[in-house]
Amino acid sequence: MNTSKVAIVTGGSGGIGRCTAMSLAKAGCKVYELSRHAKEGTPGVEHLTADMTDEASVQAAVAEVERREGRIDILVCNAGFGISGAAEYTSPDDAHAQLELNLYGADRAARAVIPVMRAQGGGRIVCMSSIAGILNAYVLALQNEVRPFGISVCAVMPGDISSGFTSNRKKTLREDAYGGRVARSVAKMEHDEETGMSPETAGEFIAKTALRKSSRPLIA
Repeated sequence: MNTSKVAIVTGGSGGIGRCTAMSLAKAGCKVYELSRHAKEGTPGVEHLTADMTDEASVQAAVAEVERREGRIDILVCNAGFGISGAAEYTSPDDAHAQLELNLYGADRAARAVIPVMRAQGGGRIVCMSSIAGILNAYVLALQNEVRPFGISVCAVMPGDISSGFTSNRKKTLREDAYGGRVARSVAKMEHDEETGMSPETAGEFIAKTALRKSSRPLIA
């Protein structure tokens, strides 16, 4: 059985997730990244195909990590995408798809690893969030629930990061009654992101946070 820490990073094939996975590997962890598509050239990181919106897919991937390694010490929930635009004009399908991946995807991953962590006497769950993220409420509740089992949970809100998240954001820029305010707001947000910290810097910070035994639940 591998005696180094075993880590899972969801959405780890690119951007912040890939940089986090690489930083954990450099720190000596055995790292598995879960995503729908593998990308070549991630040293020290093994890919497992998983769709974070599918319960059976997530459970199977986590079970495979446990089968191979016998334990899971760290889970970093990174898979997600953004939507920009007025809530009034955001389609229900887009809003539901975002919740399925960003919130319920993290929930699926957490529910899959918690029994493993509880049985081994502890673990660490880190969720990528933001000041605009509803994931924070979930993290606060989960932290209270699993603390007696030696499992610590936190949400990291690193601020503006120059990564593929910006270009992959789903845009709904219909204005109608908003007089250009939506477009101006989105343009400023994207400028701040594109001139923000590098994904490598963010990945290093998230990895260091994940390697800590505990921390305050919300980290900005």
